[in-house]
Amino acid sequence: MVLKVVETVDTVYCRKSKQTEESAMKSLFEELGGIYHQEGDYFLPDLLPPDSISVGIWGQRRKHYLKTQREPVYAALLLGGKLDSHLSEVGAQAEAMLFQLVKQMAEQEGITEQLKADNQMEWVGQMNSIRNRAEEIILQELIYGEDVV
Repeated sequence: MVLKVVETVDTVYCRKSKQTEESAMKSLFEELGGIYHQEGDYFLPDLLPPDSISVGIWGQRRKHYLKTQREPVYAALLLGGKLDSHLSEVGAQAEAMLFQLVKQMAEQEGITEQLKADNQMEWVGQMNSIRNRAEEIILQELIYGEDVV
């Protein structure tokens, strides 16, 4: 096989270079391993969205807060490619914190399995109250916190 060397001109930098004829015909997308598919008369690149991480409800709330209230921070995380990992991390911290707070508050207020057996409606009411207070703490400290980033 004979490779023919051709002279090409880079229009962006206005410089000449010598390449093989085959590599001169490839686009940068193809050189980086990209492939095309044909739709009608057009060749379109096969682009796939990056793998995203599941962020959960707390990550979604943090994202909404950043997007609406802290736009520069949101843009920096998004452009740096760190948004999904940040949201996932905040979500994991929030879940762990919620579990720990509910457990600690239930112990402090004396809510036991005995109460659950004796008076279920009272137990449900107190546990819902504890859960709501724990969620408010998480919202203030993790989701809307200024120093989380």
